[in-house]
Formats: sequence, C-alpha cells, structure tokens
Amino acid sequence: MRDNKVLVIVGPTAVGKTALGIELAQRFNGEIISGDSQQVYQGLDIGTAKVTKEEQLLAPHHLIDVRSWEENFSVHDFVSLANETIAAIIERGKVPIVVGGTGLYIQALVEGYHLGGEENHEAMLALREQLETLSDAQLFEKVTNLGLNIPEMNRRRAVRALERAEFGVKDENKGSAYEFHLIGLNAKREILYDRINRRVDQMLSEGLLNEVRRLFEKAPQAQAAKGIGYKEFFPYFQGEATLDEAVELVKRNSRRYAKRQLTWFKNRMAVEFFDVFEAGYPANILDQVDAFLN
Repeated sequence: MRDNKVLVIVGPTAVGKTALGIELAQRFNGEIISGDSQQVYQGLDIGTAKVTKEEQLLAPHHLIDVRSWEENFSVHDFVSLANETIAAIIERGKVPIVVGGTGLYIQALVEGYHLGGEENHEAMLALREQLETLSDAQLFEKVTNLGLNIPEMNRRRAVRALERAEFGVKDENKGSAYEFHLIGLNAKREILYDRINRRVDQMLSEGLLNEVRRLFEKAPQAQAAKGIGYKEFFPYFQGEATLDEAVELVKRNSRRYAKRQLTWFKNRMAVEFFDVFEAGYPANILDQVDAFLN
C-alpha cells in the first residue's frame, strides 16, 4: 500500500539530491516536493541551485517559485504547504518525494510540528544552531538548571524541552499521518568540498553576480537576501571587499553549511546515509525504496 508513504531525500549541499529525486520519481511514478528554504523564491535560480526547466520536465516539482523575494517564508508555511501537496500527490495515485537539505523544515514535516508558527522561524533556527554547538553534558545541564523533568533524557529530548521552554505553549506537536522513509546522501569530505567549490565557480559562470546584484538593489533587507551565496557578495557591491574575497567567503560558508546539515540529520533524525560515490549506488537505494513502497 502506498496511500500514506512518503520518500524523503536529505543531505548536504552539492551531494546530488536533485538527481536521485528525479530518478526515483521516474522509476516509482513520483512527484517531487522541494524541501529547500531558498528555492521557494522567484528569481533566485542560480545561487540556490534550483532545478532547471529541463529537469522539471523530467519529473513534476512543487514548492519552487512560490514566493517573491520580498516575502518571508517560514517553517510553518513549509509544513502547511508540504502536507497539502503530499495529500494531492497521493490523491493522484503517485508517490510524494521530498528533496532538500533544510533540516528544520524536514524535521518539522516528518515529526509533525509547527515549531511555534511563522513568527518564531528565525528565532528557532538561531536557538537550534546555538544548541547544536553544545556537548551532551552542557545540553543536559541547561535542562537541569531550568528544572525540567525529562524521562530517559537524550539529546533530542533535551533540545525539544529547551525549545518548548523558550517558545512556550505555541510549540505544537501534531504528529503526522504519513509514513516517511528517509534517505541520506553523503560523500567523503574532500570530494564533497571540491564539489561545493566547483559548484560556486559554475554559478559564477552562469551569471550569479547579476542575480545577486538585482537582489542587492531591490530587496537587500529581505529574508531571501540572508541566504548563503547572496549575502557574501553585498560587501563587494558596497566596495568593502574584493570579488575574490566574496567568492572565497561563499565557498567557505557553503562548506560550513554542508557540515551543519550533516550534523543536523545525523544527530536529530533517523537517517541512513549512502555514499554517492561508492559501488552499488544508487541500486542499493532503489531496492530499499521498492521494498518500502511495496
């Protein structure tokens, strides 16, 4: 039975999630839902590594270009729209495939909570990033100091308790009606970092600077402008940094983001990871997906 089953592909930037998503969609009669916080914005195509028009012809894609770059988009928005889209895809008799690397979005969807609604999105992101830097002992100490009682405390429960303490009763856990199968993609660090560096170079050759300049001139304070691949060029346009310095900062921040993505999925979610360059890929995933769906 496939009537409540959803595939989810996660992993760091530049690892190959888009290609696998399209392959699974073609093999298993699926449609893809973007789980990327930046690809929702119209006009931000190059810097977000958005699926091309040609790739979109290979499989239907959703939650792409659903906001102008002047608008905000929150985890609350994502969970609501993703659930609506999943239901519609299943109604058509197809398999929903969520593809993305925004850990907060994916976890909120899979675990079925809205994380305090729209207004808390940025604050929640900031809190989680801060908590992820703590050791288990430091994390548990914060819970104890607040007098919170958590049975069988582990890292995940500690973080959730601290989030609830910070954001109060608005942190709502509804659960999910769907059965999710998570697939994690990864590669050896030196290979992944090289792919990231080369991707940035490719983006520049495709016209990234013009895309960033338009955002810089029209909506420099927008949420969309805070994304990696955009904000690093603002000092260059302001005459405060050289182009080489800006490019190197994009590469460095992208590599650091990839590391944070992996940390999130490994520490906070039950994800089995596959090395995209090892023998047997992606046949090992295809067999697993076939068993899950059937």
